[in-house]
Amino acid sequence: MDMPQTRITTRAEFALVLRYVLQQAAGDGTRELWLVDPDFDSWPLDDPGLLDALAAWARLPRRRAVMLAHSFDHLPLHRPRFAQWRRVWSHALECRALDEVDASEVPTLLLAGGGLGVQLLDRRYWRGRWFRDDTTWGTWREVIDALSQRSETSFGPTTLGL
Repeated sequence: MDMPQTRITTRAEFALVLRYVLQQAAGDGTRELWLVDPDFDSWPLDDPGLLDALAAWARLPRRRAVMLAHSFDHLPLHRPRFAQWRRVWSHALECRALDEVDASEVPTLLLAGGGLGVQLLDRRYWRGRWFRDDTTWGTWREVIDALSQRSETSFGPTTLGL
């Protein structure tokens, strides 16, 4: 799939670009993904196409994805397919909470290899962009590194009932 535009202007475009970047990551052999959002409520994580693309990437050897969020509290209830996917692919997906960081300081990003990424600038009006640019990617990777140092493991693949 060719993605000539760099701008995102609708929720549907955001979902399409996320799938595209995940497919590119699998095709490029990208070993690491970073998914960052305050709560992932706006992400189409229950979309079968997105989960298939994520699974295709995770099937490759030595893959690691990190999800950084201010909170994962609502994700299991609002995205049950993703919660199930997480149980199956927990070896490839680490979830980390940014409890000490204000939610407004957490960007909405997907970073893959090769300078490829997605940034949602306005979650309310679905304005964002995707890019393939090493400089932009490197800048965001530094931000993510700083955030991840302030994070803790969260959203385990299973929950224990009492």
